[in-house]
Amino acid sequence: MTKPYTQADMDAVSDTPELTDAQLASARPFSEALPALAEKMQRVRGPQKRRTKIPKTIRLSPEVVDYFEATGPGWQTRMDDVLKRYVIDHR
Repeated sequence: MTKPYTQADMDAVSDTPELTDAQLASARPFSEALPALAEKMQRVRGPQKRRTKIPKTIRLSPEVVDYFEATGPGWQTRMDDVLKRYVIDHR
């Protein structure tokens, strides 16, 4: 496990000066300071055309969860794929 960064670690590598009280007092929200860029960055997701996943809470054996989590990011999708194959094979 990696140890978390401390303030001393950050101070040792940071060459960015701290903001002054005057700078902090004059700070404005991003959308106010750069409205055109903020508008371009707005991403609105449209309505879902059809429900593709259903949120559920289930209990799984630790060994099952450990196995899939050990496969890295996307483990829940891989678990879903395995279960879908099971459903197809057992219909």
